[in-house]
Amino acid sequence: MRRNKTDRTDAAGLLEADRCGEIDSVPIKSPEQQGVMALHRIRERLKAQRTATINLVRGVLREFGIVIPVGAAKVRLAVLAALEDGDNALPMALRHTLGEMLDRLVDLTRSMTAIEQRLEEFARHDSVSVRYQQVPGIGLLTATALRASVGSLERFRSGRYFAAWLGLTPREHSSGNRRCLGRISKRGDGYLRLLLIHGARASLRAAHLRAQRGQPVNRLQTWALTLQQRIGHNKAAVALANKTARRLWAMEHHGVSFDGDHVSVRPADSTV
Repeated sequence: MRRNKTDRTDAAGLLEADRCGEIDSVPIKSPEQQGVMALHRIRERLKAQRTATINLVRGVLREFGIVIPVGAAKVRLAVLAALEDGDNALPMALRHTLGEMLDRLVDLTRSMTAIEQRLEEFARHDSVSVRYQQVPGIGLLTATALRASVGSLERFRSGRYFAAWLGLTPREHSSGNRRCLGRISKRGDGYLRLLLIHGARASLRAAHLRAQRGQPVNRLQTWALTLQQRIGHNKAAVALANKTARRLWAMEHHGVSFDGDHVSVRPADSTV
C-alpha cells in the first residue's frame, strides 16, 4: 500500500494492477443504468423522509395520549381523526402544523409512486428484468436494481462468484486443515443485498402459508422450509437469498426461465 498520492505512485499502482491477473475488470455503466440507480437512490431518500415524518407525528401525538396504530397506511386516517376530534387536548396551532405534515406525507408518497411507475416503464421494455421477476422474492425494485447496478451477470464466472460479490457467503478464516466459517461477509452492494434478503423473507413466509393451507410447494420452497426449521428464519432467509442470486445467474447464463423444481445435474464443488 502506497502512503502518499502522487502521479508517480498512481502510475505505479495502475501498472501493478494491470500486471495482477486476479483483479477483474469492472464494466462502465451506461447513462441509462446510472439513471435507474439514481431513481432508486432518490426513492430511498424519499422513503427515509416519509418514515422520519411518520415517526415525528407519532411521537408528538403520543404526548397528548393519542396512539396511532402500527402501519404507515393507517397514519393519515388516524391523524385526520385526531384533528377532527374537538374533545382532545391538541392546541389549534399544533393542529395546523400536523395538517401541513400530512400534506407533506401525501407529497412524498406521490413522488415515490411516480418513481415506481418510471421503473415499471424501464422493466417493461427489458426482457431480462421481466425474466427476473418470475423468481419468487424478486419484484420490480430488485429486478431493476440488479439490471442497473450489475448489468449482465455473465461477467461472473459462476453463481457462487455472484453470491460472494453480493456479500451473501460466509466470511472464512481458515488455516491448514482447519476450516472456520463465520457470518456472511456483507461485502459488495448493501442495497442489493438488502433487497434480496427482504425478498427471501417474503418468499419464505409465502411458502410457510402455502404449507399451512395444504397447498403444494415446489422443491425450492421445501428446501427453504426445512432449512428454516433447522437453523431459524433469519439464517434461512439469507441462505435463500444466496440461492436466489445463484439461480438468477444460472437463468441468464443458460437463457432459461425459473423452475422451482429444478435439480442441478452438476455436483457441488466443495473447493470453491
